[in-house]
Amino acid sequence: MLYFAYGSNLNHFQMKRRCKDSVFLKKFELKGYRLNFRSKYRAADIEKKKNSIVTGGLFEISKSDEKKLDLYEDFPILYKKIYFKYYNKKVMTYIMNKKTQFRYPTEKYLNVIKQGYRDCKLDDKFLIKALRSNK
Repeated sequence: MLYFAYGSNLNHFQMKRRCKDSVFLKKFELKGYRLNFRSKYRAADIEKKKNSIVTGGLFEISKSDEKKLDLYEDFPILYKKIYFKYYNKKVMTYIMNKKTQFRYPTEKYLNVIKQGYRDCKLDDKFLIKALRSNK
């Protein structure tokens, strides 16, 4: 199954530790969404927004990986799953159920994401913009 990561799961070390079967395929831009941080956890989330892009990574994951991600993402309480098509393949990602106001992420969490951006060779201007535009 294909999984789109946009937060701390971009970090290859963390993703491999959490989902042993996961394989990073490529960087990917999800159009029509923007990155945000919210909830008491100050965690990454995406929300629909015209003319916006969320940069992230596409991973191949197994069924057991998905179950582990469900636990980590507190599915279905904190996050729900959404699906989109990529070359006729179904891609799964998580979005928060409750769209609470912006909460700046902790330094530790942000560093995990920054490493993920480096691991996936993503342009961190998208991350910086999300942190700035939501303050």
